[in-house]
Amino acid sequence: YVTVMAAADSWSWFPALALGVSLLKCLFINAYHSTDFEVHRNWLAITHSLPVSRWYHENSSAWTLDYPPLFAWLELGLARAAQHFDSNMLRVENLNYVSQNTLLFQRLSVVFTDLLFIYAARECCRCVQEPKGPRDVLSRPSFVLAVLLLWNFGLLIVDRIFKNNHLKKTFTSCVCVCVRQHKHLQGALLFSVLLNLKHIYLYVAPAYGVYLLRSYCFTQDHSGGSVSWRSFRPLRLLALGSIVASVCALSFGPFIAMGQLPQVLSRLFPFKRGLCHAYWAPNAWALYNVLDKSLALLGVRLKLLEEAELPRASMTGGLVQEFQHSVLPSVTPSVTLVCTLLSILPALASIWRRPRGARGFLRCLLLCALGSFMFGWHVHEKAVLLAILPLSFLAVESREDAGIFLVLTTTGHYSLFPLLFTPAELPIKVFLMLMFTIYSFTALRKLHSGPVLRPLESAYLLGLGVVALACEAAFPLSPWRHKLPFLPLLATSVYCSVGVCYSFLRLYASLLRQEEKHKQL
Repeated sequence: YVTVMAAADSWSWFPALALGVSLLKCLFINAYHSTDFEVHRNWLAITHSLPVSRWYHENSSAWTLDYPPLFAWLELGLARAAQHFDSNMLRVENLNYVSQNTLLFQRLSVVFTDLLFIYAARECCRCVQEPKGPRDVLSRPSFVLAVLLLWNFGLLIVDRIFKNNHLKKTFTSCVCVCVRQHKHLQGALLFSVLLNLKHIYLYVAPAYGVYLLRSYCFTQDHSGGSVSWRSFRPLRLLALGSIVASVCALSFGPFIAMGQLPQVLSRLFPFKRGLCHAYWAPNAWALYNVLDKSLALLGVRLKLLEEAELPRASMTGGLVQEFQHSVLPSVTPSVTLVCTLLSILPALASIWRRPRGARGFLRCLLLCALGSFMFGWHVHEKAVLLAILPLSFLAVESREDAGIFLVLTTTGHYSLFPLLFTPAELPIKVFLMLMFTIYSFTALRKLHSGPVLRPLESAYLLGLGVVALACEAAFPLSPWRHKLPFLPLLATSVYCSVGVCYSFLRLYASLLRQEEKHKQL
């Protein structure tokens, strides 16, 4: 009885932590909403007002339905509730429709589904190894992880203010829990659902697929850790395949029956949108673009290139479109695919040779997410959250990973600043990011009993503060704000790209060191 009560008391802080996040989100009900608000309103209207056969053909709005069918079925379910708030939001012809009840419904749907994420975060925190002996609650790894997940700045301003994406983060967290608890079939089911809710998780599908094949379908290893091919269990592979096929059949089945699979896939993979988003995600292609621009300017100044013959500066024009590079070779979707595969192959090979349990899976998942973010086609800046969340687990267990976490989260979160660009939201985003960043630095430093950043990393992050002051305070007062309106976006993207690339390389260096240690043993 005493043991049970002690265990219950040790988690009494979690409801208060979760309630604080929910109350904070309620304060944002009347705050700024992005184009994602109209995107989801339009999808609610499409699924509610039109027959299934027209869902992926409707194009009266620029925000066509481009998520997998399972998410469309979810929108249909939400539309059933939305009609009790304001039925006018469910009319396809009501483009850019906004009302107080519509806004209220969108916000409350985010808060309501966030309860599922809170549950998943709690289960994740239960899987963290706690140090032996008495320890202050605030310095326990489970408490630190709970704050890093629930109060994550990126999730707070992106998924929890604009979008219903944290439902997918719930499934992601539950998959990680299933891996920790060796519940492979349940994890396969959850990941299949996740993949059919948002196809961006194709980025990390190779990591989970290889891990399941290696850890579940092969049941024994040799003494050196290599796989024993004789231990392969085909029935286990069949069970995994059946789960994945069943979920995909429920999601895509009606559209396959109607002969609309090519149309659905054309919406899910719109390669004509161009290499980069309107605002460049901080990845390798941002550095490639700025190098191309620099070489073009140098070529014109040295009279090696004719300015009239160069492509227009569409890359920094703020529009989503295809463009050609001026000096360097233009990048095609096939090139990004090859680069992405090459970037994740070492991580997949490592987890195949030696899975290393849940921690090895998380590291491979993280590298696949970051590799796809670094080299993928038309990557959105919000996709960096795919890497930040799994890195939170590793940060509370490893000093080295904690340092990488601080660099990646600080640069990745600041790269999201342009998403909230109105003056009214400036103090909100600055306060929320400072609150999360200061806590992350102090909590991880205390958790690992000392500094976790290297001197150059600290200097780089201080430089990020200079960039922030220049973009948010100095530039709006300068004469360049009219002539070069997208210069702050360029500076933010390029500077943050350096931090993201550095984090990616450090994670791979850590993986290779682990390989060397194992060989020495």
